[in-house]
Amino acid sequence: MFRTAYPTYVLILLCALPASALAQEIIDPAEAVSDPDFAVQGEYLGNGVLPDGGKGPIGAQVIALGDAQFDVVLYKGGLPGDGWQRGDERFFLKGKREDKIAQLTGENLSGEIADGKMTLAVVDAEEKVQLKRTERKSPTLGAEPPEGALVLFDGSHVDHFPGATLTDMKTLQAGTSSKSSYKMASLHLEFRLSYKPTARGQGRSNSGVYLGGCPEIQVLDSFGLEGKQNECGALYGRKEPDVNMCLPPLLWQTYDVEFTPAKYDGQTMIAKPQMTVRHNGVVIHREYEVSQRSAEGRNIHLQSHGNRVQYGNIWLVEQK
Repeated sequence: MFRTAYPTYVLILLCALPASALAQEIIDPAEAVSDPDFAVQGEYLGNGVLPDGGKGPIGAQVIALGDAQFDVVLYKGGLPGDGWQRGDERFFLKGKREDKIAQLTGENLSGEIADGKMTLAVVDAEEKVQLKRTERKSPTLGAEPPEGALVLFDGSHVDHFPGATLTDMKTLQAGTSSKSSYKMASLHLEFRLSYKPTARGQGRSNSGVYLGGCPEIQVLDSFGLEGKQNECGALYGRKEPDVNMCLPPLLWQTYDVEFTPAKYDGQTMIAKPQMTVRHNGVVIHREYEVSQRSAEGRNIHLQSHGNRVQYGNIWLVEQK
């Protein structure tokens, strides 16, 4: 048996990495179902009275943290992008699963999750609140390319991404670049976050979409988080998304990007090129100014960042 001798600096690096960076990563939903926490995580919807006394639609996002632990965020008005907008009120609980039931505790709130239902009891409220587990899908998921579009990836080959990994699931794995650049008018792509419940922060299913001359469109498991400049949907380090539209891990999600070319008065540019980004059908960046790279085309890079995020259904329409 041969034993690989790792250089000392590699061993030091591995020891220095936080546990979150070394957490187990599941990329196949069929494998994730063996974890009881996977059936608890997700989105819930219902109606009732919240601790502030307000009554109406309530959304909840349950984030798996590993070892039967959960964070729970309640949204007054509904789920993000569907009744709740950035700045609206939120409430927070902690969850602990015992067997098939997750017990929830929070300020002026308690409850449980069992059999796809969340039941909440608010202090001094006569009625309990019940929310049911729901699974949202982007309205552009599985969108067919229009006539004249250039299909870059449909699960059958990786000809447009030389050296890329085509998985047994017919998905394109993060860590690849397109072989060509394109004068894009619009781009559609779909991605699926890995399930890494014990990971934290930037170690939690990290990737990114780079379009030449544009800020990175961050890809990250930011489900249930605030939606900061380094989280999913952000123009990394530049601008936070208008609303955090990140869905739970292992659900397919969409980015749709539209480009508006620069405007000229004679030889003088009077308006820079712009891009509008939709995450799961909701505008998260509207008319953001980008560089003039469109003149010579933009390439596509799908960053791995040490995580195996999956991509699919990638196509674009070029400028006329």
